[in-house]
Parts: sequence; C-alpha cells; structure tokens
Amino acid sequence: MIDFTNAIEVLNNYKGSEKKKTLIYSDKKYLVKFPDPVREKNKKISYINNAFSEYVGSNIFKICGFKTQNVILGKYIYKEKEKIVCACEDFTDEEHVLYEFESLALSTNLDKKIETELSDIMEVIEESQTIDSKETKKKFWDMFVIDSLIGNTERHNGNWGFLLNKETRKAEFSPIYDCGSCLNPMLEDEELEKMSETELKNLAINCYSCIKEKGKKINYMSFIKEMKNQECNNAIKRVFANIHIDEIKMFIDNIEYMSSIRKAFYKKILEIRYENIKEMYEKIK
Repeated sequence: MIDFTNAIEVLNNYKGSEKKKTLIYSDKKYLVKFPDPVREKNKKISYINNAFSEYVGSNIFKICGFKTQNVILGKYIYKEKEKIVCACEDFTDEEHVLYEFESLALSTNLDKKIETELSDIMEVIEESQTIDSKETKKKFWDMFVIDSLIGNTERHNGNWGFLLNKETRKAEFSPIYDCGSCLNPMLEDEELEKMSETELKNLAINCYSCIKEKGKKINYMSFIKEMKNQECNNAIKRVFANIHIDEIKMFIDNIEYMSSIRKAFYKKILEIRYENIKEMYEKIK
C-alpha cells in the first residue's frame, strides 16, 4: 500500500464534500480523499467508509471494461495516526480539461434550471451542439447499469462529464470518476455483521439513484425490472456480458486493510443485484 505522507502537496482545486488533499506522487497528480467525519448522530464509527467505497466502485467499473479513473488505496500519517485514503489519479493534462455535465446543462434550455430529472438530462444531451448526443446517451445508460450494480446514490450532474481536447475542441465522455457514495459507506461493520439475509436483500433491492423520474428518485432495480426504457434495456444487453462477478469477488477478497465482514457484505449485495440484472438480461437479450 502506497504511503502518501511525504508526497508533495499542492493547492487543492477539487470540489466535493470529502476531506481531501492534492498530492504529487511519482510525478503523477492525485486527488487524495480522506475518511470523512461521520455526519449522522448516534453513529459509533469515527469516519465514513468512503475510501473503500470509492476504491471498490471505481475498480468494478474498470473490471467491467469501462474507461475509468485510476483509483488506488493508500495510507497517510496525520497527527501520528494512520489513515486509509483513496487516491484518484488526475486524468486531465495540458491538452485535456474536464467539463462536468452540470456545466453543459447551464448552456442549454435557458428557460429552466436543470437538476437530476431524467427527462431534463436527456433533453440537455439532445439539445447540445458540442457533444455526440447518440454516443453520450449510450455511455450514460451503460454507466447507469453499473451504478445500479454498485448502488451509487450520488451520480448527480457534478460527477460525470466530458473530456475536452483543447486543440481539436472535441469532447468525449470522460473516464468514470467519483464513486464514493456506492456500497453503503455509512454502515459500520457491527451493523453489517448483525444484518439478516432478508435485511441484506431489502438493502440491495431498495437502492435509489439521485436521478429522478417525475420528481421521484429512481429505484435502480425496479426501473430495470420494468423494462420500459429501451435505452436502458439496450445498455443491459451491451454491458451484462462484461460484468465478471467472480473476478469482482476475487478483487474484493484481495483488498488490504478491509475487514472480512465488509468483504462478505460487498460480495453478497453485489451478487443479489447481479442476479437481478441477469434476470432482466435473459428477458431482453
């Protein structure tokens, strides 16, 4: 595990709610996310497990064949205490800049504020003259399918976007990034250990995206099971064969510093969602 304690720190220019530093390690720039202080009362844990969630979620995307931000686990000594951190390699450079979807939304449909209503997101994609709308929709729905697998509750307009080539002005769907709100980071090991099979199944099935349909957050599994969105159905057909669940489980088993309790939880909840997606794939393929 990489020790980032003595890495070169530069001014942090990243947004988001997590505690973070911008560090240079081996000539590469990293956004290094620290365990967040717990924001809810009556929680016994001292921090949120967002580092593990970010690491596992991002690498599941990578295992499934997506172009994904390079994310690694590391450690950082702060006030003589070792903290497990998640280091996200910066995929921008002198030639490429990231434009998040929320920036694109500001320049389209000047008559209303664009938030996370699904129809508004699709409208922005269709209206934009700066992106390939057809390709963007495909990438969006492919991302949606894997977000449903990992239970990403915060794929809002500020954590996906486009990589713009400054010279050619061509914008492409960016690598997947910011997966820290997947896999229930607020649950502590003690809670996971006490969870019954029924509770675990309910947790897997009743997971909501921050994307809304008619003002209500989308329940991932219900939305997929309804099969009413053809673009989502097509994404399931494209993506499912690349969800290598055994490889994902093996990856989880080999993670350092993670408890066996959390590993077992991750594997079980992913298996439940995988089987649900598989069921729909068999129906629509």
